[in-house]
Amino acid sequence: MTVSDAIRAIVAAKDRSDEDRKLDAGRHPAELLAFLGVAPGQRIVEIGSYQGYTAELLGRAVAPNGKVYAQDPASFNKFTTKVWEGRKNNPAMKNIVHIERPFDAPAPPEAKDLDAVVCGLFYHDTVWLKIDRAKMNASVFKALKPGGVYLIYDHSAREGTGVGDVKTLHRIEEKVVRSEVESAGFKLAATASFLRHPDDKRDWDASDEAPPELRGTSDRFVLKFVKP
Repeated sequence: MTVSDAIRAIVAAKDRSDEDRKLDAGRHPAELLAFLGVAPGQRIVEIGSYQGYTAELLGRAVAPNGKVYAQDPASFNKFTTKVWEGRKNNPAMKNIVHIERPFDAPAPPEAKDLDAVVCGLFYHDTVWLKIDRAKMNASVFKALKPGGVYLIYDHSAREGTGVGDVKTLHRIEEKVVRSEVESAGFKLAATASFLRHPDDKRDWDASDEAPPELRGTSDRFVLKFVKP
């Protein structure tokens, strides 16, 4: 996978916050943007944008005339409002709109024929939050244009655990995600290894509550699906 100079410049931008930069070593944002295939002018929805780390990177990548819809449900306002207020004055945010939408219908009505939908480190949460994932994935399928990308990356659970660790360890088994998304009509186009950590025993909580020395070291799968 080749990372272009344009993408490297996005990640290296001097006006990115220190808080975001601290996450880069564990998130590999340049590789993520390159694997997604993001480009200027694209229209993208991010599911579970939360505090906006990935949304801002996507907004920079689709500039000057693309658009990113950063989705969170209204119930997340207590976690997100302060951070998004802090981001709003950054010029990089002009291509991003933070929207309040339910997880099972993450794209607003005007967001049709999208180039991509991204769900990063959050699919497992939709399980313990009891979201209708079949409805969510069908909604994503409908919102994407033919050939559009549905990119999902998440913390890997131990083989055979399925969705058993989604709330306690914030992990999900890769094959569960593949099965559910393919059932919605998507085709798996590619996988990536830039977030893999083979030494991870997958027996610890990989959420934001993880000890600082462990953040960014969980084994994570990266799956790129396309709408036929």
